[in-house]
Amino acid sequence: MKPALPIPDPALRIAILRSVRFNSMGIVPAIAQQHDTGEVLMMAWMNDAALEETLETGRACYFSRSRNKLWRKGESSGQVQRVLDLRIDCDGDTVLLLVDQHGVACHTGRRSCFFLAPRDGVLTEITAPEASPESLYGA
Repeated sequence: MKPALPIPDPALRIAILRSVRFNSMGIVPAIAQQHDTGEVLMMAWMNDAALEETLETGRACYFSRSRNKLWRKGESSGQVQRVLDLRIDCDGDTVLLLVDQHGVACHTGRRSCFFLAPRDGVLTEITAPEASPESLYGA
């Protein structure tokens, strides 16, 4: 895969931003997928500023609804996502980021946020944490 980000051309960044349909809150779901394995790592939200920063820098930037501010993946944990490519779905209302994940993606210390699955009639954790949240966030 040829790296597609960062995108230095402002006109192309504007065209991408215009093709995304942000919801009534001004955000769009963004799914992070490991570029070489296809593993779905996480889902977060982006506003136009987060998407533009991601396009400019090639580093995943999201919008934190709880903190009402931009959240640069890895800024407190060191678990950075380098974005290699970006896809927009057919309706323009979801963004897919193909990333190179450094470390774990989930705040629980797991590689992926998608670790709960039905097994033998119960909801089961199918992957164990690889790092403790305390070591990631100092909490």
